[in-house]
Amino acid sequence: MRKILFIGAGFLQKFLIQKAKEIGNITLAVDANPNAVGYQYADKHATIDIIDQEACLRYAQEQNVDGVVTAATDFGVLTASYIAQKLHLPGLSYHTACQVKNKYLVHKRLFDSHADDAKRAYEVSTLNEIAGLEFQLDYPVMVKPCDGSGSRGASKVKCHKDLEDACRLALNQSLSHHAVIEPFYTGEEYGVESFVLEGCIYVLAIMKKRMTNAPYYAELGHIFPSGLPDSVENKIKSSVEKAIKALAIDFGSVNMDLLLTDDGEIHIVDVGVRMGGNLIGSHIVPLGTGVDYMRMILCAATGNLDTAPHIRRKNAVATRLLALRPGQVMGLPDFREIENEFNVSIYQHLEIGTVINEYHTNLDGCGYVVATGSNASIAEQRAEAALRQIDAGIIRK
Repeated sequence: MRKILFIGAGFLQKFLIQKAKEIGNITLAVDANPNAVGYQYADKHATIDIIDQEACLRYAQEQNVDGVVTAATDFGVLTASYIAQKLHLPGLSYHTACQVKNKYLVHKRLFDSHADDAKRAYEVSTLNEIAGLEFQLDYPVMVKPCDGSGSRGASKVKCHKDLEDACRLALNQSLSHHAVIEPFYTGEEYGVESFVLEGCIYVLAIMKKRMTNAPYYAELGHIFPSGLPDSVENKIKSSVEKAIKALAIDFGSVNMDLLLTDDGEIHIVDVGVRMGGNLIGSHIVPLGTGVDYMRMILCAATGNLDTAPHIRRKNAVATRLLALRPGQVMGLPDFREIENEFNVSIYQHLEIGTVINEYHTNLDGCGYVVATGSNASIAEQRAEAALRQIDAGIIRK
């Protein structure tokens, strides 16, 4: 039995903790939230902020762990790679983790290496730097925190007079107080999940994404397979592989978001060096491809992975976040009845008294619907129908 430390024990991390227990590991978890849901499934836990690298390292040393993992959040990546490096465990290079954490450096590496069709981006750390960019930017642009995730602090800017407000928002949401200003591209958004093992890159899934409209651009769900022609998927795979090499990503999961423009350009808009969130790694990849992805991640983290991933099938899978009408919950529908009616799985964290916020980012979601089907259209219809039924069945104050 191997001891695995999980950096983060929230709703999305609990699936990986459960999987680790299922295959016979001893599970330990740390999270700043003393009531983190993942604690229910871990053998041991400690309330430690996951961005506190030294505190998490001390806990890992005390517990004599055999592996360290983070998933579905960017905030645990640095800490997981730091612990792996200090304890000589399998893991992503800490230097690489630091580089990938900075969205500006990522964009610059992709631009310099011609990994995709990106144009130049700019970095700012103070509002005073904005004036010097007035004649260098072609509007619209996208402004984001350099170290953000989940669309928090990101906004589209149509003209220079609005740039200061957007940069202020992004800087305030950034832990390092840096923002990146990128060209704004229009097109369909796709997610790509890959795994790097012993120098080999395995692109496991290309998924079409459903997004909210401006100004928030938050995820609403994914569809697999993507529906793209093989030639386009092959071009995406080539860009993803070039990006992974350009960023010197040498181990583990890689989650990317990209835009495909009407004229066929590929623009990688985000890179995460951990298992994809929003049920990508825990549900879409295994259901859609037959790859036991979470087991693979856990085995790699303990140096016990001796076989490469093999995609056995392509089943249609669609997910929908529970992006619901706002209000305070006074009554809930019968979720089991909805699951049976539409042949879906529902994962939710609603209860009487829950306040549902207007949906601006993934954090405003209240759970997920997962549907499979004989094709992507049927899976998506099931997920959408179940989501509507859930929303209609909630009694609000």
